[in-house]
Amino acid sequence: MIDSFGSSWPLRALLFSSCALGCASHEAAMHSTSGAGASAGAAPNGGNGGSAGVVDVTLGTGAACGDSLTPPEAGAGGDPSSFHWCSSGPLIAPVATEAHPILSVKDPSVVYYGDRWHVFATTADKNAQWSLVYLSFANWADAPNAKLNYLSDNPALIGYHAAPQIFFFAPQNKWYLIFQSGQPQYTTSDDLSQPDSWLKPTNFFASEPKIVNQSAGGWLDFWVICDDQNCHLFFADDAGQFYRSQTTLADFPNGFGDPVIAIQGTKETVFEGGAVYRIQESGRYLAMIEAFGPTGHRFYRSYTADTLDGEWTPFADTWDAPLAAASNVTFANGGVWTKDISHGELIRTGFDQNLTVSLNGLRFLYQGVSKGTPQYFQLPYRLGLLTRTY
Repeated sequence: MIDSFGSSWPLRALLFSSCALGCASHEAAMHSTSGAGASAGAAPNGGNGGSAGVVDVTLGTGAACGDSLTPPEAGAGGDPSSFHWCSSGPLIAPVATEAHPILSVKDPSVVYYGDRWHVFATTADKNAQWSLVYLSFANWADAPNAKLNYLSDNPALIGYHAAPQIFFFAPQNKWYLIFQSGQPQYTTSDDLSQPDSWLKPTNFFASEPKIVNQSAGGWLDFWVICDDQNCHLFFADDAGQFYRSQTTLADFPNGFGDPVIAIQGTKETVFEGGAVYRIQESGRYLAMIEAFGPTGHRFYRSYTADTLDGEWTPFADTWDAPLAAASNVTFANGGVWTKDISHGELIRTGFDQNLTVSLNGLRFLYQGVSKGTPQYFQLPYRLGLLTRTY
C-alpha cells in the first residue's frame, strides 16, 4: 500500500513489458472447509459458514489455473522447499462512476463464507483519494462482473481508509475489518455482506508508539492474527522493519503493548504488504512481505517461525527462489499482464482469527499492474489469482 501521505516511489512507476509464456489450463481447484452452508451473517458460536467440496474457480480470462500435481493429504508433509504458480488474468478491475472515479482496485483481503467469496480492497481515484470497496461472488468466474460496493457510502467510513484485512473473531462472534487510517483502526459487524452494517472505526492505540515515531518510515499495512492465548498486530514501515504488538485473546481489540521489531531488513527487502498465517500442515507460522527485485519489480519474500512471538527464519526469501514473483509465475494462456506480484492475501482454509492456510494447492489473490504512471495513485492496479502448481 501507500504511506499515510500518499508519497510516490520511483520504483513503483516502471513501465512493464509483455512476453508470451505457456500455462497449463485446468477447470477447477479445491477449496475444502468443514461445516454446512450459512448466511453471510455472524457464524453461531464461531461455526464454519463455508461448505465442503469443490468450488468452481474457472477464471475470467476463459482459462483456469488449478493444481497440476496431486498434493499430499493435509498434514502429511512439512513446509515445501519451493513455490511455482499459475496466474489468471485480471479478475477484479476498477469500475469508475461519477461519485467514485476510481483508477485501481488493490490490497485485497478475502474469505470464503456462506458459500460465497467476500473480498475487501483498497481503491484510489483520480483525485488521489483512498477508500475501501467490498464485493462478493459465488465462483471466481463471476468475479469480473461482481458489483463494487463503496464502503465510503457508509457515513461511518467516510475518509481515508486503506489496506483492509477481514476475519471473524470467534470469541466475540463478530466480524472485524482492520485497516490503516494513519492510525491502525478496526470496525466490526454482525454481517460482513452488508456494507452499511460496519460501525464507526476505533483506533488500536491511544497515540503513535515511540518506536514508530523513531522510524525512518511510518506505519502501515496492519495485520492481526491470533493463537490460543494472544492476538498479534503486525505492520511495516516502508523502511526495512516489520513490527509486532501483542494483547491477550481475552482483551482483544484492547490492550496492545509497545511494538517490537519482528523482522529486520532494508527498504528493498522488507517493504510493505505484510501478512502472517498459520500453516495447516506443520502448525508453524508463515510471514510474507513485499520486496523489490533487481529490476525494481515487486515480489514476495517469506519467513517461518514456530510461534508468533518467536524468531523468524528466512524461507523462500530471494528473487531467485521467492515465495511469489514474476520469476516463478506462469500466466494462463500466455497472457502476461504484470511483472509485479504485489500486495495480496493467501486463500485461507477458514475465516477466523487463526488465519490458517494449507500450502498444498495454495492460492493467492494479488494485485498486479500493466503499466507505469508518474504518480503512485494513478497506477491501474487489478486483482489476479495465483494457484500453486508445485
